[in-house]
Amino acid sequence: MKLLRHGPAGAERPGLVWTDGTIRDLSGILPDVGGDALSDEGLARLREIDGAGLPVVAEDARLGPCVGGIGKFICIGLNYSDHAAETGAQVPPEPIIFMKANSAICGPNDPIIIPRGSVKTDWEVELAVIIGRKAKYVSEAEALTHVAGYAVANDVSERAFQAERSGQWTKGKSCDNFGQLGPWLVTRDEVADPQDLSLWLSVNGQKMQDGTTRTMVYGVAFLVSYLSQFMTLHPGDVISTGTPPGVGLGMKPPRFLKAGDVVELGVEGLGRQRQDVIADA
Repeated sequence: MKLLRHGPAGAERPGLVWTDGTIRDLSGILPDVGGDALSDEGLARLREIDGAGLPVVAEDARLGPCVGGIGKFICIGLNYSDHAAETGAQVPPEPIIFMKANSAICGPNDPIIIPRGSVKTDWEVELAVIIGRKAKYVSEAEALTHVAGYAVANDVSERAFQAERSGQWTKGKSCDNFGQLGPWLVTRDEVADPQDLSLWLSVNGQKMQDGTTRTMVYGVAFLVSYLSQFMTLHPGDVISTGTPPGVGLGMKPPRFLKAGDVVELGVEGLGRQRQDVIADA
């Protein structure tokens, strides 16, 4: 099942992709894609719905972030050994954890906004994991049972803000529209193995990233278990699991985004995103 949110920013409504490929509106059935709707029981109820009888959403409708009411957007740094190498960093002995401000989260095709003073805005295609039920001190063996599904994320980053201005990475990761999420939340049952998915990203039609989740240092089950030792994960929380090589920072010479660029990205089976790059006003 593919769940999504459609409509103007801040007023999105829940929906799903029906078997005929159309988007159907779910707002008469549930308030949002989030909370209890993401539990195994909530998803089972949605599977019983006859989507053919639901209103059809216009093909050109804006898609919002595929999860509503996100409590935490947790990111994992340097989680691909080949990406760590291209940036000159060592593979961390434990996962690097940082947060992306919720105000950065936006729809999959909303523009990337280069913030004022930015000189190093970069791209990062990532597999996002959406929590479906509360996870606290869970084992790696049971971790995936706490996952509702998966989505595409672009962990847009301003490298100068992130690494050259002291302090935590968060300020280089949290500018407006630095967290495109979607187009869909693809439920766990439709992803046979989250550690066997291809990821790609292109800028102006040129392939920059072409990787696979097989090369993650710390896999999805480990990350859910690991994070649950430090904080309770709640339904709708998002874990962005790191990026494969091919980011602008790792190029020789480095290459960063500029207004007018077009970024496209996707994860196998989870859909694709397209973003125009614009400068902040």
